[in-house]
Amino acid sequence: MRTPPQPAPRRWLRKVEETSAGGLVVDLDAPVPRAALIGRLDRRGRLLWSLPKGHIEPGESVEDTAVREVEEETGIRGTVLAPLGSIDYWFVTPDRRVHKTVHHYLLRATGGELSDADVEVTEVAWVAVADLPSRLAYAGERRLARTAAELLADPA
Repeated sequence: MRTPPQPAPRRWLRKVEETSAGGLVVDLDAPVPRAALIGRLDRRGRLLWSLPKGHIEPGESVEDTAVREVEEETGIRGTVLAPLGSIDYWFVTPDRRVHKTVHHYLLRATGGELSDADVEVTEVAWVAVADLPSRLAYAGERRLARTAAELLADPA
């Protein structure tokens, strides 16, 4: 008599908390307000557009991280105008479950040149602020883009 196959032993992954920061940098001097987005290839080879973000370095504030990451990943320098909100999500690596929180800021472009020189970025593009919800790949970032549009439309 054959023994039925046994399920693999359950392996518990350690839980890790990570915090990052990033932002939506906007060029308000363009004829139509536009924002710099980054494109990265997913595992299936699809180009997904998102907001630049990255890890907080030791001794760095969350806002400073947002400014640095935006410049590193887009080539555009900016100054913080307002917080946009945070997004949190889970993902799994071979050895851990990661709960990541990303704090986002609205930045005004102050200089630089659009560039995809960062090795983590496949493409960069200026996108009209009004078109962000249809271009961004992730629902949480689309929500932040709508918040940014509301902030930019409010004259107060």
